[in-house]
This record gives sequence, C-alpha cells and structure tokens, in this order.
Amino acid sequence: MFPNLREDLRRYGGPWQRLKALVLAPRVWAIVAFRFGHWVHTARSAAILRLPLKILVSLIAVFIEVATNIDLPPQAAIGPGLFLPHPGYIVVAFNVVIGRHCTLAQGVTIGHRSGGSIGSLAGPAIGDRVYIGPGAVILGPIKIGSDVLIGANAVVTRSVPDRAVVVGNPARVISMKGSFDLIKYDGMDRDGPRVAALAEGSPKTNEQTIAED
Repeated sequence: MFPNLREDLRRYGGPWQRLKALVLAPRVWAIVAFRFGHWVHTARSAAILRLPLKILVSLIAVFIEVATNIDLPPQAAIGPGLFLPHPGYIVVAFNVVIGRHCTLAQGVTIGHRSGGSIGSLAGPAIGDRVYIGPGAVILGPIKIGSDVLIGANAVVTRSVPDRAVVVGNPARVISMKGSFDLIKYDGMDRDGPRVAALAEGSPKTNEQTIAED
C-alpha cells in the first residue's frame, strides 16, 4: 500500500506540494482511500480483523464518493503513480485493470458494457502511462496499450494499440505520437519501458481504425 501511495503522491510535486495535496485536495483523499481499501481487500488478515476492516472501508468509500464524486472500488487493480488532476465524476468499475503512472481527468468512466451477458461484465485492461482526457468513456473487455492518449469525450469500445492517440465517438486513431507530452513523473527519463517506447514511436499520422478486439 505505502510504496504505491508514495509513488502516487510523487506526481503532485515536491514534498511541500505533496503534503498540501494530501491535506487539502479531495481527489488525493480518494486515492488514499482506494489504496487502503485495496490493501484490505487483498491482504491476508486474520478473520477476526477482516470484517471490521471491510466495514471501515465501506464507510470511507461512502464519504469519499459524497465528498469527491470519485468511485475507485477496492477490487480494481491500479498501478502506482495514479494522478487525478481534478475531482469530479470519475467512475471505475470493480474489475478494471490500470497500469503505472496513468492520469484520469474529470468525468472519466471506465467499466463494462451493459447487456447482462458474462462477457459484457468484463472491464478494460489499461496499460502504463495512459492519459485519459475529460469526459472519456472506456467500455468492455478491451485492451488499451501503454503510452496511449485518449482525448476528451472519446468513447472507446475497441482495443487500442500502444502509443496511439484516439479521439471522437466512436473513437478513432489519429496519430501514434502517444501520451509522452502529458504524462510526467519523477524519474521518467530513466524509466526503461518509457524510454524504449519513446524510441520506438512511429511518425504515422494517418487516421486509422481501432483494431477489433
């Protein structure tokens, strides 16, 4: 829990900025609550502690949802370095997987498709260093590659390759420049996977259709 939370807070600036965000920024409270809830959900605690801890997590979740309109269920798998630049109406389903150093802007929805079938209840798997813009919607059992940039109000229902920039409804690929200009974090210039992805970036700019899942 603490290593992941430490990496989350590093994205808010230096020590003073981190402390200020931790105390005064409700969006950071939502991240702290998620990390604690996920730890309770996955930890092998004694049975005598599990129930009261889960009750505590549920009460905290209610407070966070009311205070921030951010829903990060403890069952979701979210890597370290999560950054929420603004509070407000962020919804992530319980079965979503999100990688390292991702950014979720306000109004984002990540979840399953409606319909009632088992397949429709599967959630997206999102790679590392993905920027998800305001109002974007990502639905269904799809894969979003690493270093992807999803534009504001995009509706994504099909898988997206690494380094793609997608916009529109339905979302389409407009370039392969990726999210490198928008995802910032300490040590990114020494992060091997990011450096390799940046070096492999394609200059393609022609509009493409998102690959069928």
